[in-house]
Amino acid sequence: MPSKEELYDEGLDLAFEGRYRDAIEKYRAALEIDPTYADAVHALAMAHAELEELDEAIEVGKRLCELVPDDILAFTSLSTFYQRKGMIKEAEEAAAKAKILDWKRQL
Repeated sequence: MPSKEELYDEGLDLAFEGRYRDAIEKYRAALEIDPTYADAVHALAMAHAELEELDEAIEVGKRLCELVPDDILAFTSLSTFYQRKGMIKEAEEAAAKAKILDWKRQL
């Protein structure tokens, strides 16, 4: 039985090959082992975005922000998904959260 890290790595390899559907299956398998595995959640959101499945990317992105509420990249990615969907208000809110987190990090 592969570990969550092995499944995640396999997913990354597939994503680098442009095989996002297969990558999504690997990320989901990793998340079955550990639903809080933030790297796999982020990769899952990015794979959905690559497939232009922006509703899914947004939902997974929101889940990521709940899992790691101090992660600047999580909010930046969510902002990007919203922008691509044309949801400018939501994109600006997520970007503002990322900016505030960055300021806090700098202090």
